[in-house]
Amino acid sequence: MVRNLQSAFRAWIEHVMEASYRHILEHQSTAVVLLDSSLHVTYMNQSAEFLLAASNDRSRGDHLGMLLKGDEDFERELEVALSNEQSFTRRITTLRALQAGGREIVVDYTVTPFTECELSGLLLELQPLERLLRINREAAQLTLQKTTRHLVRGLAHEIKNPLGGIRGAAQLLARELDSPNLSEYTDVIIEEADRLRNLVDRMLGPNQLPNFRSANLHRVLERVRQLIAAEHPNGLRIERDYDPSIPELQCDPDQLVQAFLNVIRNAAQALEETDDATITLRTRTVRQLTIGSERHRLVARIDVIDNGPGIPQDMMERLFYPMISGRADGTGLGLSITQSIIAQHGGLIECESEPGRTHFTFLLPVEIHDEAA
Repeated sequence: MVRNLQSAFRAWIEHVMEASYRHILEHQSTAVVLLDSSLHVTYMNQSAEFLLAASNDRSRGDHLGMLLKGDEDFERELEVALSNEQSFTRRITTLRALQAGGREIVVDYTVTPFTECELSGLLLELQPLERLLRINREAAQLTLQKTTRHLVRGLAHEIKNPLGGIRGAAQLLARELDSPNLSEYTDVIIEEADRLRNLVDRMLGPNQLPNFRSANLHRVLERVRQLIAAEHPNGLRIERDYDPSIPELQCDPDQLVQAFLNVIRNAAQALEETDDATITLRTRTVRQLTIGSERHRLVARIDVIDNGPGIPQDMMERLFYPMISGRADGTGLGLSITQSIIAQHGGLIECESEPGRTHFTFLLPVEIHDEAA
């Protein structure tokens, strides 16, 4: 009688402990997958379901290879860990979530063999790194933006000072010349000095601080769309996918028109030799997003996507530098100016490109807390 009670009590304790452990695992941010000795799934927590786009109930009994694909050594290393009963960890590894259409995920993962009740298997822990990598990438880009702005401002100061002296000297010389033919040369000096000064001013970007006021983002984008449509009346399709729930932004709409126009005009020009040339304008809201060191309650995300030839990879790292252009007749100032405008709005611009798809992403806080320098 006493033994039966003890056995029942022990079974009850084990059931409570299993339920407790499962409850803890379900609330872990780390994705946890339990595998049997044949690498078939016996359990996934909620984080793993979200990461792998797969259901625990439906995936139980499926081979891991149906959910997750790594390099050629991925499954072999799992089998070695199981046979040798040795744990290991891999850092910053790219895997493919097959149930999510083969979407690439960047993770740290740890494999731990276990034996319980004569059953052996593996505990696979996956820690997603996309958010951390994005934050690091954004921080690096913001630092680059500030460094570039300081560099350009210093360079502009060093150029404009001697230009002013050259222009003034040419004007004085023109007054002393008796021959009108000789004044043509001083006119050239003055005109070229003015041209260089204007070029430097354009490198500096907008010469006025943003005039922040409430504005409808979609009206800004529609104005840009109309301008591009007028410049390319034939052969260019502009698709719109707008989120009507986006509230009005605190922004300078005229400067945003210039920022978007620079990017979309570049896309339209890149599509001139493309069949079925298409530019997609898409807007969405993002909640609780950190840009730089500032946490924003609500951010507007604007995507500009084209199906053109793409941007050469050797240009991607220098894309927002002044004087960098992929066209022979380009000045290379449009994207630099765009970056400056977006930075003054406390936002961020990013770009991803491959042949057949170039994707610019603008992130703009709905409300501006501090004036960005």
